[in-house]
Amino acid sequence: MSSHRSYRYYDLLMAAFVTILLCSNLIGAGKVTTVWGITFGTGIFFFPFSYIFGDILTEVYGYARSRKVVWAGFGALFFMSFMCWFIVKMPAAKGWPHQMAYKTVFGATPRIVAASLIAFWAGEFTNSYILAKMKLMTSGKFLWARTIGSTIVGEGVDSLIFYPIAFLGLWKSSLVMQVMISNYFIKVLWEVVMTPFTYKIVNFLKRAESEDYYDRHTNFSPFILET
Repeated sequence: MSSHRSYRYYDLLMAAFVTILLCSNLIGAGKVTTVWGITFGTGIFFFPFSYIFGDILTEVYGYARSRKVVWAGFGALFFMSFMCWFIVKMPAAKGWPHQMAYKTVFGATPRIVAASLIAFWAGEFTNSYILAKMKLMTSGKFLWARTIGSTIVGEGVDSLIFYPIAFLGLWKSSLVMQVMISNYFIKVLWEVVMTPFTYKIVNFLKRAESEDYYDRHTNFSPFILET
């Protein structure tokens, strides 16, 4: 893959990926709800879209360019976490009554921040790696199997890392397991439901970008940024 190749939509997809990642973590990650007897985190409605965008990026542009997007998301998530910590720690002005509310919403504990960063990094790279390898194994056929299969593994890694690190000892173990399992299956279900739309977006991008990359000679190390 030429590092000098320019694409019309790659930057927009990166921006969308990072936006979804930040909003789902900042707004949705801390609230648990129960609907129809199922208890889950509200961020589940939006966070899976980061995996869908990850699938699209890897399928069209290849693992190496998807790797750059994952690192961009990781950097943005790290900065957001630092900014939240810094603002909460700043002393409140006399007479300003909202410090506790601010702390409740933005004052995530260090272990939750660490869990989020580690889980995102491991889950997204696993998802991208599995999809790229499956594309080679299937010779580019059965896109649905690649997107769903990579999500099953990637979201599994994400969930197994995040929930125990973030909430064991803070929530009851039974609630941690309940939320982890229900969130995981909802994430995978989102991928299944969105598959027809993923097909349409992927096909559009392949035509518009004249690109359908196969990672035959890609260095899959997550610690390099070369394309």
